Formats: sequence, structure tokens, C-alpha cells
Amino acid sequence: MQADLTFRPMTPDDMPLLRKWMYLPHWREWWGDDPEEELGFINDMLEGHDPSHPFLFVLNDTPIGYIQYWVIGDHQTEELCKEYPWLTWLSPETVGVDLSIGPADLMSKGLGTRILKDFTTYLRSIGHDDIIIDPDPANIRAVRAYEKAGFAVIPEFKGRTADCLLMRLKKGNTT
Repeated sequence: MQADLTFRPMTPDDMPLLRKWMYLPHWREWWGDDPEEELGFINDMLEGHDPSHPFLFVLNDTPIGYIQYWVIGDHQTEELCKEYPWLTWLSPETVGVDLSIGPADLMSKGLGTRILKDFTTYLRSIGHDDIIIDPDPANIRAVRAYEKAGFAVIPEFKGRTADCLLMRLKKGNTT
């Protein structure tokens, strides 16, 4: 029997759980050395100061990780485009996704691939057709999971995006 996987928008009540996860070593390795800064960004989303959309993914009624999506056009500001020039290479309608599994003991079980497949199916159902993800190229586990979920490196951007590897969900791939 397949476990029940759902997504629910984050609320301020979820911040203590997210804070706990962000201090875990596997989160700090890829989310940066300052969990409080990252939590501040997510709090900005919850307060409506950032138009990104934060969610928790829930397995059998238990939150097991974080996922967000953001519309490229909302982030194509002069300041961000200076820091991340690749933002200007994408259509404003493109959607970016970020995720991380909460507890480390749930990693390497195929969950990341399933979560990403299910979430991108949801995104397509609400009208988002061009979906990217931008892992650190050194995060081989994530890159492989994203490939299994139907993402492929955008060849024309490879090696031009500094600390991220831009990957796009292949057209027509919803499973």
C-alpha cells in the first residue's frame, strides 16, 4: 500500500518544526550556515513580504519536509539579477522549486523523487508549465533524485550559474 503524501501551505505555527529541521546537519550543508536568515526569508513569505509559496509535505499525517515554489518574474529585480544573472535568462512565468526532507533517516528512500513528481503535477494542474529546480551541483543525491523526477540539466546554462545547476522539468513529464 502506498503511503499518503499531501502538501499543505505553511502557517506560522509550523516555524518551530522548520527551525528544528534547519539546524540539522543535512539541512545546513545545503541551506547555508545561517538557519535564522533562511527562517527569516520563510517568515517573510508567511507575512506576505515575499511572494514565494511555502508548504510542508506530509506523509501519513506527519510533516516530513519543506517545499516551496516561486515565480521567476517576482524575483527578477535589479538587485537579485545582479547576484543571480541567470534569473534574466528565464521567462518571468517560469516557476522554481526548492525542497528538503526533514529528518535525515527519511533520506535515500526515494521520497524526494516522489515528492517532486507529486508537487510538479500539482503545479502543472494550477497552470505552471515551465518548472525549474536549482540544486548545488555538488549535491549529487538531490541531482539524481531530480533527474528521476523528470528534470534535466538545461544545457545552455551548464557551467554559467556559479553555485547552482539549473534543471528543467521535461515537457510533458507529469509522472
